[in-house]
Amino acid sequence: MNLRLGDTRARRTMSLTPMIDVVFLLLVFFMLAARFDLTASVPVGVFSEGVQFDGPPRLIDVLPDGLALNGVATDLDRLGAGLAPLMDDFDDLVVLRPKDGASVQRIVDVMSNLRGQGFLSLTLVE
Repeated sequence: MNLRLGDTRARRTMSLTPMIDVVFLLLVFFMLAARFDLTASVPVGVFSEGVQFDGPPRLIDVLPDGLALNGVATDLDRLGAGLAPLMDDFDDLVVLRPKDGASVQRIVDVMSNLRGQGFLSLTLVE
């Protein structure tokens, strides 16, 4: 004689699929929210109306595909050599003016190149 005290059900195993879905969603969220690049800053001076400009002109026009130093076309490699005779000191003001839709990256590249050559006082005008 077989006695049954209660209806026993077979135990169900816990499904890990919802937990794996949540882990992958968190992984995607943190990957999209994380910053993977190093942001570098380039100090830029502000040229106000009350500041007097001394010395020879040092105006660099930043074009999308080239540069001009005081209206004379030059390339990035020769820019430092062209600026050197116009400078009394590396702290003298150098004015950069973007023209014809030059990208921000192009301006930053020129400024980084000049800072790498020791030109410390860079100002961006519109």
